[in-house]
Amino acid sequence: MLQLALNHMTVARASYADLLALAAELGCVGVEVRNDLPQPLFDGRDPAEAGRMARDRGLRLLAVAEVKRFDDWSDAKAAEALALMKIARAAGAEAVSLIPRNDGFGLGEGERQAHLRCALKALRPMLEDHGLLGLVEPLGFETCALRHKREAVSAIEALDGAGTFRLVHDTFHHTLAGGGRSFPEHTGIIHVSGVADPAVSTPEMRDPHRALVDGQDRLGNVQQIAALAGAGFTGPVSMESFAPEVHALADPGAALARSFDYLRSRLEEMAA
Repeated sequence: MLQLALNHMTVARASYADLLALAAELGCVGVEVRNDLPQPLFDGRDPAEAGRMARDRGLRLLAVAEVKRFDDWSDAKAAEALALMKIARAAGAEAVSLIPRNDGFGLGEGERQAHLRCALKALRPMLEDHGLLGLVEPLGFETCALRHKREAVSAIEALDGAGTFRLVHDTFHHTLAGGGRSFPEHTGIIHVSGVADPAVSTPEMRDPHRALVDGQDRLGNVQQIAALAGAGFTGPVSMESFAPEVHALADPGAALARSFDYLRSRLEEMAA
């Protein structure tokens, strides 16, 4: 059975309480919260209270996002990561999200791998001390220092860190990176969004193009989910839309319900 989830970015204007209410209404298993929205994380609530609110709704707090540029490691980055982990643990979250640098620097062969290994080596004991997973999300943009899953998996396996780190399979970024192996055994969560604009080429796709998934989807969301599920993935599938038109919806619940129904029905058709 498809385990659906909701990333707060999809309803970026919603309060934390409204995010939980919507996720529960849609039958989601959990939510992902973010520290890069205009409003404070948890709307400024104490993390322990925020965690109780989610559990009272029958929801898991799947991840607290995000440690940006985690592979640009420094004492300041360590302090930033530690602060987020303390919040996540207090809230009863399962993971923190780790986002690589995406500024066109640190891209050299050997350089990017060394920086990644350095960061993961430092993060591992911190995550273990807080009982958290680290969700590593490769970004498909050409300016990103971690575009390909194979490099993340290589670094994780070199550290024997598969019990601490999981990959985010983002259907948008997987497409931008040219596809390749999906590594279901290393995947902790799938992020889905849909790009329908026929005028934009794949290399030109950016976050504002990422709407909800429907029959016009160009990213092959259904096929990517089906392939991962067929290879043994059983985790959550979280809607993460950045499109301004989605953020502006007067009734996001109805639109999300249609998108989730589309995913369910297409996946059932493929499995039949």
